[in-house]
Amino acid sequence: MELQDRVVVVTGGAKGIGLALVEAFLDAGARSVAVADLDTPHLAAAAERLDERATTHAVDVTEPGALERLVTDVESSSGPIDLFVSNAGIGSGAGLDASPEQWEQIWRVNVLAHVQAAQAVLPSMLARGEGYLLSTASAAGLLTQIGDLPYSVTKHAAVAVAEWLAITYGDRGIKVSCLCPQGVRTDMIANDAGHSSIETVVSQGLLEPVDVARAVIAGLISEDFLILPHPEVAEYYRRRAEDPDRWLAGMRRLQARILGALGPLDPPTGP
Repeated sequence: MELQDRVVVVTGGAKGIGLALVEAFLDAGARSVAVADLDTPHLAAAAERLDERATTHAVDVTEPGALERLVTDVESSSGPIDLFVSNAGIGSGAGLDASPEQWEQIWRVNVLAHVQAAQAVLPSMLARGEGYLLSTASAAGLLTQIGDLPYSVTKHAAVAVAEWLAITYGDRGIKVSCLCPQGVRTDMIANDAGHSSIETVVSQGLLEPVDVARAVIAGLISEDFLILPHPEVAEYYRRRAEDPDRWLAGMRRLQARILGALGPLDPPTGP
């Protein structure tokens, strides 16, 4: 997919990976990019930073009907949406101690928002016989996330949603990609530094959001299903499939090394 003259929507677009994607799409010649986010101060900052082709929308992806309203607003002002980027996501830093409220929130953001985005935008795409869905999952969706059970589960589910959409609608003109980065220098990393879930990805090396955005542009052009800004993730994924027991043993060793280096942990502050 070429981005020239395209209409794009990005949720979670006011900072981090989302904002880097917005800027990359504009640089690639997008006609308009709708920046949707719950964080109104960062939305205001993004509005000042971006050119007139970007519009900002205060959107809570967990609110019933919010994504449908977003799609309606964008289509009425900018025309049919060519690319919908479902990027909003959160972590929990919890294990079996995760509360029902934590599970509900992370499930609604990391999984159901992808489903509801597809429900909202696919009818017009299918009517035209073309469209592109890009969802941000995580390397944790292909592997796992040490120290964060809800994040691991929901990111696996996010990959499954993208796979299902690609299989179900791929012969009807719909392209689907799933972004699965490892560690990226974002607020999520900075806010919970010192927790095992964060230190695990830090230990593997961090990319900048702009590096992820470059990988996404390349992946969209070649229409790859999996977009892997950290190429080593493909090798880890292969090893996991070929010898699950060996891979699990390696992950336990990594966990022991991280926990041994950290010592007692303070509770995470949240995403």
